[in-house]
Amino acid sequence: MPHATQHADTAGAELDSVLRGGPFHVALRTAIAARGLPLQRVQHHLSRRGVKVGVTSLSYWQQGARRPQRPESLRAVRALEEILQLPAQSLLRLLGETGTGPAGVAGTAGPAGQRGQQFAARRHHARVTVTGTVDRLLAELGQQTDGGLLTLGHHEQVRIGPRRELAGREEHHIVRARRDGVDRFLAVHHGDPGCVPERMTVQALENCRTGRVRRHHDTGVLVAELLFDVRLRAGETYLFRYGVVDGTAGVSHEYARRFDGAGGQYALQVRFDAAARPVRCHRFTQQSAATPRGSRQTLTLSGPHHCVHLVEPRVRPGIVGIGWDWT
Repeated sequence: MPHATQHADTAGAELDSVLRGGPFHVALRTAIAARGLPLQRVQHHLSRRGVKVGVTSLSYWQQGARRPQRPESLRAVRALEEILQLPAQSLLRLLGETGTGPAGVAGTAGPAGQRGQQFAARRHHARVTVTGTVDRLLAELGQQTDGGLLTLGHHEQVRIGPRRELAGREEHHIVRARRDGVDRFLAVHHGDPGCVPERMTVQALENCRTGRVRRHHDTGVLVAELLFDVRLRAGETYLFRYGVVDGTAGVSHEYARRFDGAGGQYALQVRFDAAARPVRCHRFTQQSAATPRGSRQTLTLSGPHHCVHLVEPRVRPGIVGIGWDWT
């Protein structure tokens, strides 16, 4: 069987190559061919996962005539990665690199050494597009990249609503001023695909008040200024808490945060509404948005409160998050 083995090796090398460099439609077509699945079978596998996509749409996607953009289409792409036995995010990343796919990021701006970048699954804009938007909004507010703050502790709670949507999140920060005169923090929220930033609200919950707010509809980004009750001196610590009410998008599948540098403790808790409990939850890590995920660990949903959580005693550069399956 030398010829068959050689053919398989060649096909595998070709698939690896297009998954790295794209474009999306070539990678999808090559992956389907490598698995030997007709489009009808691919559609059947998607249907079993509760994803409805027509054979015609699949054909258009692999020809490059159309690209998946709607939330349901992006959900199908994620399912295709599983069906075709591809690395997680490999197809989604190719969509993101052209500016119309997932992989967007946003986050909390300010704490030097731990600028946490929050992002959810299946973004509908490329990371570079979202990052550029955040930078422009921060510039409008006259905010420096590091914000003059060092994060010592960062505890975050995410709420998933009864429609399986990202209902909102709450953050508790412990920071230390790196210089004199620091009196504010800029928080960045990036909603799920289809979100409406104009309908999101920011809540200053403890030791802060809401200042200026900027929104960018196309990327789903909201930037909010949180004003401290005091002006800090270098070396002083400060605790504050705020929240973002969202609930404007569709079904959510994961929540993660990217850290550009080392920092203090980070804890993430995801709480599910009693009417929307997932069947499986897991934590994951990733070196960057372009690399495969690793360190996947199953998380057990707590009984009465329907929560899962993770704790990083000291964050390192990279991505950490929690994902879940509804079926």
